[in-house]
Amino acid sequence: MTYDDFTALKVRIDQQIAWVTLDHPPINLLDLQLILELDRLGRALTNDTAVRVVVLDSADPEFFSAHADVTLIKALPTDDTSLHTELELFHAMVDRFRTMPKATIAIIEGICRGGASELALSCDMRFAALDRAVFAQPEVSLGIIPGGSGTQRLPVLIGRSRALEVVLGCADIDAATAERWGYVNRALPDGELRPFVEALATRIASYPDATVARAKAAVDAALVDPISGLLFEAQQFRASLSDSETHPRLGSFMERGGQTRATEVQGLI
Repeated sequence: MTYDDFTALKVRIDQQIAWVTLDHPPINLLDLQLILELDRLGRALTNDTAVRVVVLDSADPEFFSAHADVTLIKALPTDDTSLHTELELFHAMVDRFRTMPKATIAIIEGICRGGASELALSCDMRFAALDRAVFAQPEVSLGIIPGGSGTQRLPVLIGRSRALEVVLGCADIDAATAERWGYVNRALPDGELRPFVEALATRIASYPDATVARAKAAVDAALVDPISGLLFEAQQFRASLSDSETHPRLGSFMERGGQTRATEVQGLI
């Protein structure tokens, strides 16, 4: 299977490891193009028996990915508050990295907020650059809620109280704190991060693929009905779109330079 038909992603297969690099300047924004490419890639990798480990990273040392495209969110309908029975595109895309029968790992070396955090949280493991990586779920400050799995993944990883600090506080969480809380597996210095992940990925890729898939499925069996939680989160997200303050806050974010590199680096909410 070949992976040379992507424009926002660079994919390299080496020793049964798929190295997937987000390369979508200027800030790896999760716009429709990148979401659709990640969705298509996830489908392909799920069925690629030659791949046993998937590693996500970024071509930009300052950004894993800024967040989901606010202009897309502003364009969503505001009159659908029903509880759906099937996952929508973004939920299905990120959840595929959780459910595919192979190990998925995210390397985060820079900014990782909103939908980008939710993409990383959906991977089996996360490893962060100490002193450089930052994480956040800033959606509530914009009048919405994390709608791409953040409210569901974080309580499992870091506990209810810390999840609420992240979701309601909307502030950046540094890599050292993220490691201490369990947001990421480890926060490592630059010189150690990639060698560690490469060694781990190579070791996992050397094991029988069926055994890796079974072990992952057994661990996931400890989770209680994650799909129902995602569907409820999606309903609450859609309901937040119709709140009176939401669209003025989304518009204000864009007017203050949202989704420009300078503003995103500063973390202005």
